[in-house]
Amino acid sequence: MTTDLPAGALPWLHDVGRMIGRWGFRPAFRIRVHGIDRVPRTGPVVLVANHSSMLEPQLIFGMLPRRSVFLVKQEMFRGIAGRGLRAIGQVPVKRGEPDRTPLLTAVDVLKGGGLVGVFPEGTRGEGNVAVAEQGAAWLVRSTGATLLPVATRGTHRPEGARRRFRPRIDMMVGEPFDLTVGRGRTGLIEATEQIRVRLAGLVDELDEQRKRNQ
Repeated sequence: MTTDLPAGALPWLHDVGRMIGRWGFRPAFRIRVHGIDRVPRTGPVVLVANHSSMLEPQLIFGMLPRRSVFLVKQEMFRGIAGRGLRAIGQVPVKRGEPDRTPLLTAVDVLKGGGLVGVFPEGTRGEGNVAVAEQGAAWLVRSTGATLLPVATRGTHRPEGARRRFRPRIDMMVGEPFDLTVGRGRTGLIEATEQIRVRLAGLVDELDEQRKRNQ
C-alpha cells in the first residue's frame, strides 16, 4: 500500500508527472540544480520554497528524487487540470479561509513517511520570502517532520522586461533541519519566523551565487 501519497492518488501517474516536470522544461530553460543530494530520501519532510511564478511548483516536483505532495491553491483544481492534479496526489488549499482539511491530508502523508511541499508566502510575489504563513510550522508540530528549504530563481520575468531566450533557472536545496514548535499560537508564530528567515537566507545565497556566475 502506498503511504507517501494521499488516498485516491495514482502512483504511476504521479511518477509520469515527475518525469514530465524533470525533462519537459529543458528545451525552454537552462536549468541548474544545486544540492539535490541534501534531500532526505526517506522519512517525513516538510519542504518550504519561495514562490514567484507558476513554474516553481512544477520544477521542484520534477527535480526532487522522491515523490512529493504540494499544497496548491484551490483555483487550480478546475476541469481536467484539477482532476489531473488530484490524480497525481496534489492537495487543494483555499487561500484566506480557515480550512484544516488539506492540512490533515498532509499530516496523513507525512505520517506515512511522505514529503509535503508548502509555499509559505501564500501567494506569488517577488519570491524574497518577506512574509510567511503558519501552515508549515503547524505540520511540523503535528508530525515532527524535518524541514527542507528550497530556493528557485530565474522563473519570474520582471514586468516590462523583454522576453528572454532560454533563461537560466537555478534551484538550490538547503540543508534539512529540525525545528521544535512551541504550543499555541505563539509557538506557531515563532517557528514560522524561523522558517521564513532560513528560507529567505537560502534565497539570498542563491542570488549571490547567480551574480558570481553571470
